[in-house]
Amino acid sequence: MNAAAAAAADNSPLRQIATSTSSGPTVLRILLGAQLRRLRLAAGISREAAGKAIRGSHAKISRLELGQVSFKQLDIADLLTLYGVRDPAERDWFFTLMAQANSHGWWHSFADLVPDWFEVYVGLEEAASVIRGYEVQFIPGLLQTEDYARAVIRLGHPQCDDEEITRRVRLRTTRAELLRRPQPPTIWVVVDEAVLHRSLGGRVVMRAQIEHLLEVSKLPNVTIQVAPFDRGGHAAAGGPFTILRFTEPALPDIVYLEQLTSATYLDKREDLDNYTMVIDRLSVEALSAVETTDFLRDMVKDS
Repeated sequence: MNAAAAAAADNSPLRQIATSTSSGPTVLRILLGAQLRRLRLAAGISREAAGKAIRGSHAKISRLELGQVSFKQLDIADLLTLYGVRDPAERDWFFTLMAQANSHGWWHSFADLVPDWFEVYVGLEEAASVIRGYEVQFIPGLLQTEDYARAVIRLGHPQCDDEEITRRVRLRTTRAELLRRPQPPTIWVVVDEAVLHRSLGGRVVMRAQIEHLLEVSKLPNVTIQVAPFDRGGHAAAGGPFTILRFTEPALPDIVYLEQLTSATYLDKREDLDNYTMVIDRLSVEALSAVETTDFLRDMVKDS
């Protein structure tokens, strides 16, 4: 068995994930891309040569291997041939996985509202087992009430009509349903105190939002901490970020950094270690979960 064939055969984790009902298309696309990269490297073939084999460029191969685009059967067939994967059963397995990876997630009905860079995040969020984050501007999206979400979305999309705003709110609240699904992810967020004083939607909306934080914090999978003003500067002074962790060994942990019109996904070990260290320090410096509950209750009383 050559190196490429051995790489194709050694994919039992992917087979398990592909048959899991909880694996969405985004995760499968990333995993299929990673497996194609593994095959290419095992065969000693450059991105440029692989790109020519599918009538494309090295950039197209890079996008395929990162799971950033959908797959075409002709491209997969040509790449498998190039990489030495000729066993019909093995090739059929790749085509089956490709079909699953190309299927639409629940968010497809919002495709006209979701840019490609954020669609990837929604799919990863859906598959994550742990979501940790730090926020300095807004309440984290998964913890927002409808009215608060509407105020935030209007701020970012002032040109949108009421119908589009309503759809964007529905997208956000649908994402939040994962908090209460069977086997939900662990949500652990640190929120800067400034977020709670930034009145979006008015006093009534903010009071309801803080009450909502108190309610969701009762869920066993949700931990909320406030980083108060009186504890000085914080380790994450650079801005907000999210760390996504997955139970699947073939899928690396990811740091998500969102900008105004794009996002960055970091999966290098040194980046993950640095951001994990920062969120750990923030969790120590911030109010504990119990102290945060008291803090939020006092805000409700004073509102």
